[in-house]
Amino acid sequence: MPGTYQSASVQERRNQLLELIRTRRFATLEELAATLGVSESTVRRDVEALEQQGDARRIHGGALYTGTSPKLAHFDVRQPMRWEQKRAIARKAVELISPGDTIILDGGTTTYEVARLLLGLPIHVVTNSLPVANLFASDPASDLVFVGGSICPRTGVAQGPHAEAMIAGLRVRKAILSVAAANDEGFFNNNVLLVETERAMMQAADEIIVVADSSKFGHRSLMHLCPLDNVDCVVTDDGLSPEWRTKIDALGVRLIVATVSENGTAEPAS
Repeated sequence: MPGTYQSASVQERRNQLLELIRTRRFATLEELAATLGVSESTVRRDVEALEQQGDARRIHGGALYTGTSPKLAHFDVRQPMRWEQKRAIARKAVELISPGDTIILDGGTTTYEVARLLLGLPIHVVTNSLPVANLFASDPASDLVFVGGSICPRTGVAQGPHAEAMIAGLRVRKAILSVAAANDEGFFNNNVLLVETERAMMQAADEIIVVADSSKFGHRSLMHLCPLDNVDCVVTDDGLSPEWRTKIDALGVRLIVATVSENGTAEPAS
């Protein structure tokens, strides 16, 4: 009913709006305006503000919740780290996806930013990530396949033999993967079971795209994933050193560099 919520400050109203979207997963602008007792134009501005925070997205005349689960503490702690770089990388990565594509997304925090920007696009999505699956489960434009397996309670990612067996039976056009580190030996991640699952993803894809911010380069992590030239494309930010840019180009791997602006959006790289 209109006027359910009393007049409040802008921030309080937006907090109330976010809670409504979170509990409903999706709500129309008309429903939100009626419940809050404000105009649709006010709701539209509030949703735009929430979208900038990465908590919601305006889609199909309404708002879709895009926040993460509070129970995934490790994921929620890592998600805000280097957020501007991740968001800029994601904006470049989504340019590689076309309507009708079948893609596989792993459970990295940079990959999650890519997933947020893909909402509303008519694509087929395969993922082993509960946070990513949560995004697409309420999106009427896309088709979702969730890969089962042993769920890591810190990240909400399915991994292990069952996940690998399911992925082995799938074929996708593109795999978009996050990594923990990269050096001359190749790409790394910090979870042994996850690396095996990601290798299965690579086998299932026609094209492999790594999304990683520039801080990941020049380091190694626990488990080696693959050599640098085993991927088709690397999308990173403009903090990548000239030496690393030359090294990736020399390997014949496509390099896409996102320019990070003050508001965290991607600008055309020079």
